[in-house]
Amino acid sequence: MNFELVLAPWRSPLARALHRNRSQPYSRYFQLATVQTDGRPANRTVVFRGFLGDTNLLKIITDSRSQKFDQILHQPWAEVCWYFTVTREQFRIAGELSVIDVNHPNSQLQQARQMTWQDLSDNARVQFAWPHPGKPRDNQETFLSSLSDPNTPLANFCLLLLDPVQVDHLELRGDPQNRWSYLKDNSHTWSTTAINP
Repeated sequence: MNFELVLAPWRSPLARALHRNRSQPYSRYFQLATVQTDGRPANRTVVFRGFLGDTNLLKIITDSRSQKFDQILHQPWAEVCWYFTVTREQFRIAGELSVIDVNHPNSQLQQARQMTWQDLSDNARVQFAWPHPGKPRDNQETFLSSLSDPNTPLANFCLLLLDPVQVDHLELRGDPQNRWSYLKDNSHTWSTTAINP
């Protein structure tokens, strides 16, 4: 995993979009597409949890019991599609996902996992104490669990880090519309190209 501290050129337009759309709570949600073990796509909406420190790594969370977890272990490549309604902009961010689970050996990433857990609302944390996701529902009482320690992540709580290698930014306003492609090469240098919409 690359911990480069030089911010990518797409970070400024994304920061502007987040700022200009901050009045819309759903601007913190984006779609995350992964690949199932049979090669078919899987897509779902997740919450953007910020960036890992001063890096370009996007933070997402998941449950180790979820299908998403197994898909990422099988194939770590993923793509985010993020649409901002106020400014009418779309960001497609492709990259590789890393899973920071309870057994991850890196102590800094374990600390990031713990801090992300602590930053969650009580309602978000309690979902990790619910029964196994995707399994048949037994009864409503199994969802009444409470967490005893909001400081220590449950074992099934995972931090996901998306390390972007390609970003496509489309502004739907304008005639013609504006679109940029950002690519990271093998030396971790980003290029920016204005492309046709």
